[in-house]
Amino acid sequence: MFLAFEDRLSDSPFVERVWRCHSHGGGGAFYSMAEGNLELVVTRLPSWVFVTLRGPVTKAAMVECPPDGEWLAIRFRPGIFLPQLPTALLLNHNDLNCPTSGDRFWFAGQMWEIPRFENAEAFVAHLARCGIIARDGAVSAVVSGDPQPLTARSVQRHFLRTTGMTHGQFRQIERARQAVDFLDVVDAAGYFDQAHLTRSLKHLIGLTPARLSRGDDQLSFSYKTTPAAIR
Repeated sequence: MFLAFEDRLSDSPFVERVWRCHSHGGGGAFYSMAEGNLELVVTRLPSWVFVTLRGPVTKAAMVECPPDGEWLAIRFRPGIFLPQLPTALLLNHNDLNCPTSGDRFWFAGQMWEIPRFENAEAFVAHLARCGIIARDGAVSAVVSGDPQPLTARSVQRHFLRTTGMTHGQFRQIERARQAVDFLDVVDAAGYFDQAHLTRSLKHLIGLTPARLSRGDDQLSFSYKTTPAAIR
């Protein structure tokens, strides 16, 4: 495998986890799975540094990874959104690339210091204080399993606003991520049968269960993460 990952969970009400990785050797292609969360990603290549706001993705894709790169990602909790930028506009690789200058980048109308692995939460807290990000409590409650009085239609509206996708799509993505960790326990992941599991993983992760079990393919980091509890 040509990508080496490190991550940590976060106790921030806005950040689910922070992860970083680097590529070694000649780089290569990897499977990037479907994703329900927003991420802010810092990419460092030998001659280029850039910052990207990545939106949710509803289908897995093969992605080329350059050699000698370093990445830092702040993975926002479900329910975090930008009030001035509809998440639907970022859906499916319509990412926002932010101009950089030295160790700073332009985002939401002002310059910011590029965050580091160690200070990601402080950076995000600053975004929240400035009103650049906000938290939809209804989505947070649904994802964490907390009871809430909204109708199914209201929940759907909240999910569409904060994630750009339906609640059903979000649940399918989360279920596929979790299923990879226990491919032999189909029922525990909420799948009807092996065929259902195979179709879902092929679409959302990019590989069949048989191919995944062999462990020969490079996958994106988030395929094996367990969503943190929402506060």
